[in-house]
Amino acid sequence: MPFQPITDPVFYAFSIPAVLLLGLSKSGFGAGFGSLAVPMMALVVTVPEAAAMLMPVLLVMDLLGMAVFRKDFDAKLLRFLLPFGLLGIVVGAMLFQGLSPRWVAGIVGVATLVFVAQRLLFPPRPQQPPPPRWVGALLAATSGFTSFIAHAGGPPINAYVIPLKLSPVRFTGTMAYFFFVINLSKWVPYAMLGLFDARLLSTALVLLPFAPLGVWAGVRIARRIDATLFYRLVLAGMALTGVKLVWDALP
Repeated sequence: MPFQPITDPVFYAFSIPAVLLLGLSKSGFGAGFGSLAVPMMALVVTVPEAAAMLMPVLLVMDLLGMAVFRKDFDAKLLRFLLPFGLLGIVVGAMLFQGLSPRWVAGIVGVATLVFVAQRLLFPPRPQQPPPPRWVGALLAATSGFTSFIAHAGGPPINAYVIPLKLSPVRFTGTMAYFFFVINLSKWVPYAMLGLFDARLLSTALVLLPFAPLGVWAGVRIARRIDATLFYRLVLAGMALTGVKLVWDALP
């Protein structure tokens, strides 16, 4: 494969910050911000190109996240969520070529803002039970679907897992394992859809060194931050993500 990455400096002015934000989200800190990566890169390339370029970057980040949080995850929760997340991947692969990215951005954005508004207007009570399992199944499937379309699987799954009140480290570890499986399952359908080529994969190699930098910074913060502040920042990230995605969906 010839090495022929994108050389436009404007592309890297948007893409490098996008990769760093993605790294922060993979560490658990700023979990909502990771969904901004594709929209940011889509300012200079198409959504499918941005999604394809981030696949190798996501693989490295997922492996780093699992290595760091290898003992900090909820196995029972993962066994419940993953089958529905993979179902969402299947649906996303089937609809990818016929679905407008603007529609996807709008759906994810509105759902994210509704969740944030619900959390702010009706904060959970100390003894409030966790969301019902059918909600988790629906949101896990939605997460797989939006992850396939635009690597925007964070907000839907966060909407279910945040109310479970896991510790920041356990939350981060569980999400690291969940998205490792989800992202790994996307490689074959992405290849079958013709989303990989020499130019995009070469550019991904240029962006790879920034992946561990974002993860490293986020891990250091996640292990030191107060749980209440942690979840407030996650909600702030989700709110900004929702606004950006809805903006992208407007004509």
